[in-house]
Amino acid sequence: MLPYFSISATSLRSAAAIALLLIANSTQGIAAECGNGPGGFGSWLQNFKQRAIAQGIRPATVSRALSGVTYDPKVIRLDHSQHSFKLSFQRFYALRVNGALINRGRALMRRYSATLDRIEKRYGVPGAVIVAIWGLETHYGADATARYSILRSLATLAYDCRRSEFFTGQLLDAIRIVGRGDLSPQQLRGGWAGEIGQTQFLPTPYIRYAVDFDGDGRRDLIHSVPDILASTANFLASHGWQRGGSWQPGSANYGVIAQWNKATVYQRTIAKMASQLAGGR
Repeated sequence: MLPYFSISATSLRSAAAIALLLIANSTQGIAAECGNGPGGFGSWLQNFKQRAIAQGIRPATVSRALSGVTYDPKVIRLDHSQHSFKLSFQRFYALRVNGALINRGRALMRRYSATLDRIEKRYGVPGAVIVAIWGLETHYGADATARYSILRSLATLAYDCRRSEFFTGQLLDAIRIVGRGDLSPQQLRGGWAGEIGQTQFLPTPYIRYAVDFDGDGRRDLIHSVPDILASTANFLASHGWQRGGSWQPGSANYGVIAQWNKATVYQRTIAKMASQLAGGR
């Protein structure tokens, strides 16, 4: 129990004034870190550049990555208009997977059989699982949209107050992708929310799990199929994939698939499509 204190009206007014001052200062600090419209973006971006440098990113890299970056109101509209979907697994699977997608996947498994064998030997993840993810994410690269500048989109989302902290981390890692020479700012184009490449890595998992599997010295998840497939396998292996194990619901590997996508219908779709690609039903 807290002790009892007698407080005068004057003390209460003083305390209230101090509280209001603290709230005002706190609000000003928050306002300086994010915004809800284009007005303060330029000032925020200059402050962010200094923050990136303080994180150990070279000034020349920061300047190169963020040169000419402007606020994108379309990205904000897209972010704020997202709606959750509630489809049954059967309906979702029917919408996303058909005979053409399966047949194309099997053809690609034959085409890249040597690469997939090497990947499974190194990471323990079967080619059918990797190719199922590849097909579901972008129809094997056909839908890997490059309409948006990743750096512009992420800067806009990092500035916006709705999810500033999350996208700030993604923007820093996008700049690191440029800094280590994987992709240039001009090549960093993809989805409006920062998704990169044919299996749709965000920048932070790109930094953590992308691998150079074709040996050219770069981790390119936009153009290099060996890098794309091996990086996807590395993500799964790094999250605990068990070599030789089942990936059906209830298995440990199915739990790893859940780390790729949090939606249950998506997880079940990956598992079923992988089984179809592997020759099952």
